[in-house]
Amino acid sequence: MSTLALLVVLLLVLTSVLFLGFIGYLIDRHPRLAKPLGACGTWAAVLVATIALVVALR
Repeated sequence: MSTLALLVVLLLVLTSVLFLGFIGYLIDRHPRLAKPLGACGTWAAVLVATIALVVALR
């Protein structure tokens, strides 16, 4: 892998972790958003999009 590809993967991982933290913060601050299915669905969609982007860049 080239250095640029590694940097892109690192940034994708970092933004995924930040997004997961943001979802956790929203669920903690707004209990009505704490429906587990919605939170899991959001995280799953982001994870699938991240994997698709990594595969597309590879």
